[in-house]
Amino acid sequence: MIEARGVTKVFGLSDQKAAQRLADGAAGREALAADGGVLAVDDVSFTVETGELFVIMGLSGSGKSTLIRMVNRLIEPTSGTVLIDGDDVGKMSDKALRSLRNMRVNMVFQHFALFPHRSIRDNVAYGLKTRGEASRKRVEKANRALEQVGLGHRGDAFPDELSGGQQQRVGLARALATDADVLLMDEPFSALDPLIRRDMQNLLLALQGEFRKTILFVTHDLNEAMRIGDRIMVMKDGRSVQMGTGPEILADPATDYVREFVADVDRTRVITAATIMREPLVVATADESPRQALKKLEGVEASGLYVLDADQHVLGVAKDEALARAAGSGKDLKSVLVDDYESVTEDTPMVQFAHLSGNHPVPLGVLDAEGRLQGVVPRAAILAAISGDNGTEAGETSTEGGEKVTENA
Repeated sequence: MIEARGVTKVFGLSDQKAAQRLADGAAGREALAADGGVLAVDDVSFTVETGELFVIMGLSGSGKSTLIRMVNRLIEPTSGTVLIDGDDVGKMSDKALRSLRNMRVNMVFQHFALFPHRSIRDNVAYGLKTRGEASRKRVEKANRALEQVGLGHRGDAFPDELSGGQQQRVGLARALATDADVLLMDEPFSALDPLIRRDMQNLLLALQGEFRKTILFVTHDLNEAMRIGDRIMVMKDGRSVQMGTGPEILADPATDYVREFVADVDRTRVITAATIMREPLVVATADESPRQALKKLEGVEASGLYVLDADQHVLGVAKDEALARAAGSGKDLKSVLVDDYESVTEDTPMVQFAHLSGNHPVPLGVLDAEGRLQGVVPRAAILAAISGDNGTEAGETSTEGGEKVTENA
């Protein structure tokens, strides 16, 4: 839905002079400041899928608010291209740009931007009025949007009669009333106290679950980004330094800056089983013999393995001692299977499964909704994720419960 290609913004210089400096590479960028220019956004590219909640985060001065304002050309890029649903925003006429802002892209600001002399209902309906929609239709859509944000009973009130959190709900309702494809949200909750802020995050997630808008959300709060973002782009000094899901960024910070940024996050509540699961080193299938399964365990220092059917469904676990007895008695593999394992789904946060690891002959299994084995989570992987350690030295390998843990190899 949104694609940015090499977007750059220099303040304080003409586009022509800025382009000349940028063409000179690193030396030109250093010369920008001497010329009185400020490089606010530097060659940033990203995509946002339809229905995705994409978060841009960074500290003050990182360029995130400038970047989001270039998406709908509230700020003109010095260079680069922004596409919305395939349309080049930079090439739009004034009429087409007004239509984009009125019909397809709406913005929610940090400071509410409500008209104090208009009722809450009229504030919500204002975007519809600028479109020229009939009064009755405006009222219907405004009332519906207010119901969606829990303010259906306050339509006749005025902004100064509402709390800060309620005013921000009005700002969100105004965006919903226009039924825009894209919402741009520039630190919308940062002026709210922590409890109200969390309520607004919950409301946004609930509405997103229902309507699946394409949302570009700016914040300086890492916990907020981790909580609401489908994907996150971390910015520093106008550049994108890492992009990925919250668990991916926590599990594998790309730079020292990102590593320091995420140091205080409760990793166990963000990192999921899918992020740290590994492929099991050995499994057996039901048509193998106990002797064949036992042979697989010889070189991995494991006391058991998962036994799967042809579609990767888990049938059970075979322990080494039971396999040894069965191998000498002529029994088949199914005769020794036990349910001595724990399993979770891929989206389960680590806080819910860390205590389950290490108590069974096989590592924690990660299963899909149909009971198919997707991977395993050995205890060593959990400990490494909690500590923030990305793994062992290159090429170094350890084994646990039939699972080889290899990092950076």
